[in-house]
Amino acid sequence: MKRVICLIGMLCILVFFVGTAFAGSVSVRGYYRSNGTYVQPHYRSTPNRSFNDNWSTRPNMNPYTGQRGTRTPRYYTPPAPSYKNTYRSYRTRSRY
Repeated sequence: MKRVICLIGMLCILVFFVGTAFAGSVSVRGYYRSNGTYVQPHYRSTPNRSFNDNWSTRPNMNPYTGQRGTRTPRYYTPPAPSYKNTYRSYRTRSRY
């Protein structure tokens, strides 16, 4: 009985991990490019504004083909602070 419960638990864990690996995918229909070549139907990661969570970015892996990403991830660099117009010049102060 303990073995059955253990196997059911492991199966649930396996289904969870496989489901989360394939959850962020979208199927793409086959189409013809402008130069006449045919692109076969395939899956891709869900489109969004992030570059780093795509399957083609390192160290991510395509769950359908098992290939590792080759593109270098982009890291966010915040813009440098602007000190322009932070302090008023002594000439622009009004004198009472």
